[in-house]
Amino acid sequence: MRVITGIARGRCLETLEGNEVRPTSDKVKEAIFSAIQFDLPGTNVLDLFCGSGQLGIEALSRGAKYSVFVDKNKDSIEITKKNIETVGFSEISKVIQMDSLDFLKQTKLNFDIVFIDPPYNHGLIESALELLSDRINDGGKVICEHESELNLPEITGELILNKEYKHGKVRVSLFTKSPKGSRYE
Repeated sequence: MRVITGIARGRCLETLEGNEVRPTSDKVKEAIFSAIQFDLPGTNVLDLFCGSGQLGIEALSRGAKYSVFVDKNKDSIEITKKNIETVGFSEISKVIQMDSLDFLKQTKLNFDIVFIDPPYNHGLIESALELLSDRINDGGKVICEHESELNLPEITGELILNKEYKHGKVRVSLFTKSPKGSRYE
C-alpha cells in the first residue's frame, strides 16, 4: 500500500493483516481522489473507521490542511500513528481511539471531507451518515466505501447522494451537504 500522489507520493504505508482487514485498493483510491481532487486543498478531513489511515494520509498528501483519524481498534490506531509518522504528517493530524459513532455523537468539530470505510454488513454507514449531517460544513463531501450490493438512501438529513462508482465488489458513494435553505425534499 502506498501514497499515490502529492507531497508524500510513493511512500509505503503499513496495513494490518487478517481476514477482517480490507485496505482500499489503489484503483478505488484513485477513483475516490479523482472525484474530489479540486475540493481537497485547505480542508479539514475526518477518516472514520480509519484502519491504517491511508485515506486521510492521501488527503493530506494532496493538500488537505488537517485530518482527524478515528478507529476503536487499538492495532489500527497504532499502525495509523506509525504511517502518519512515516510520511511526516504528525503536526497536521490527530489520532483518536474511540468507537466512530460515539465520536460523531460527542465531537464539536466540523469537517469539509469525511471518509467512511467501516466493516461491511453492519449498518454502520447509515448510522454514521445520520450523525454526520451536523458535523459537515456546507458544501462538504462524505465519501463512503462499502459492499457493492448496499444501496444507500439518496438523502440523509442534509446529505445528498451525488455519485456512485462500482469497482468489482466495492461501491463508492459520494454525498454532498446542501447549503442551508436548499435541501431537496
